[in-house]
Amino acid sequence: MIAVMRDRWQGNLMLGLLLLLVLASCATPAAIPPKPGMPTSSAGSSRLAGKTAGTRLITIPFTIQVGAFSTTARAARYAERLNAHGLDAYYFIDSDGLCKVRFERFLTKEDALFRAAELQAKGYIDAYFVVQPSAGTYSADPLIALRGSIVSTARRFIGTPYRWGGASAEYGFDCSGLTMTVYRLNGLELPRNSRAQFDAGEYTSSNALQPGDLVFFATGRRGRVSHVGIYTGKGRFIHASGTGKTIRTDTLHKDYFRKRYMGARRYF
Repeated sequence: MIAVMRDRWQGNLMLGLLLLLVLASCATPAAIPPKPGMPTSSAGSSRLAGKTAGTRLITIPFTIQVGAFSTTARAARYAERLNAHGLDAYYFIDSDGLCKVRFERFLTKEDALFRAAELQAKGYIDAYFVVQPSAGTYSADPLIALRGSIVSTARRFIGTPYRWGGASAEYGFDCSGLTMTVYRLNGLELPRNSRAQFDAGEYTSSNALQPGDLVFFATGRRGRVSHVGIYTGKGRFIHASGTGKTIRTDTLHKDYFRKRYMGARRYF
């Protein structure tokens, strides 16, 4: 009888030790590998790279830039011709005042150069540049640099006409087409429509808004997000305001926007 009890005690002890080993292995999960094809950060990465690594927006490491036009209409026609060939092209007004076109995104400079040479051989493009969209390094804080660059980029479009569903200079921008283009020019792949943009960002309270955040409104009858603008500071934002109007600056304190305000989102 004593031998039986001893055997049972030893068996329970071994079972307990086995359970402890299993629990210990569960407490330290295996590292999740990065998704194939996505850029990974290194020990030398900047603070900005560390901040953006966990957001839902994909960065644009390299893109192809073509054209240098004196009028927005010519840049728009060029972009539309590239779109007709299946390229995701968009125009922008550069800091030198000239209108240029960018399209597609690539993980490496070599991939971009290969693609550009291929398109040049087909006669789709002429001269080109491979560029890295970024806010530059003129600030000691890369996040401040990015915010300032987003706002200054948006200001270039003030005066451009509004057009529902538009994202070109000749035919105009709608609200989400403007925000998408401005973010792309700063290296962030923002979704195309305002509801998807609202879902992609991180909640930001109205008293914590910073330049470069997006502000959203319900301007339709359903009470859902249907309009978006780029916050510039001091209660003001830039947006493509509506049919028959141009891109302009407005204030969140206006009754119209205050009553329809749905919240703000941050992406970096």
